[in-house]
This record gives sequence, C-alpha cells and structure tokens, in this order.
Amino acid sequence: MMSPGAIAEMEAGFDDFEQELRAQAAGQLPDPSPAWVFERRQGLIVDELVAAAVDIGDAYPDQTEVIVVGSSSHATHRIVGSVAVSLARHSPVPLVIVP
Repeated sequence: MMSPGAIAEMEAGFDDFEQELRAQAAGQLPDPSPAWVFERRQGLIVDELVAAAVDIGDAYPDQTEVIVVGSSSHATHRIVGSVAVSLARHSPVPLVIVP
C-alpha cells in the first residue's frame, strides 16, 4: 500500500509525463496532421486499448481507427502472451504490430 502523499506524487509525475508525451507526439506529426487522440487511462493495458478503440469508433463512425503496438522481444511473453498477442486475439479494430 502506498500513502496518499506517495500516490499524489506519482499522479503528478504521470501528469508531467503525459504533457511531455503529448507535446512530443504533436511535434512529430505533419501540419496539418491526420486525426489522432492522446489519452491516459488506468487499468489492464489490453482492456483499456480495446475500450479506447471502441470509444473512438463510436465518436468518429466515419473514420478508421487502428491500434499500433510494438511486439515483445521477451521469450516469456511469447509463451504466456503479451499485449500484442492479446490484442491480436481481441482487437475489434485493425491492429499493426511493429517488430
């Protein structure tokens, strides 16, 4: 268990990291860039990615959403599964797995 102060400090760190990632992503996209969404969620990674894809699909029914993830290089993940493997089995939208 973490103290409330430690949790608050961790959340503040996540907020700072989120802003940094958002700025980096915006800086890498061409102007005008294609539609993109940046969200921070909490929960199981696969469940949250699938939920985000469904939410985005509902919000923009005329657009195509795609989940892009990296593959794992850990042998253990190939045996017990990884985010990429789980998404390959459960993603309701096109999935790109980058080696």
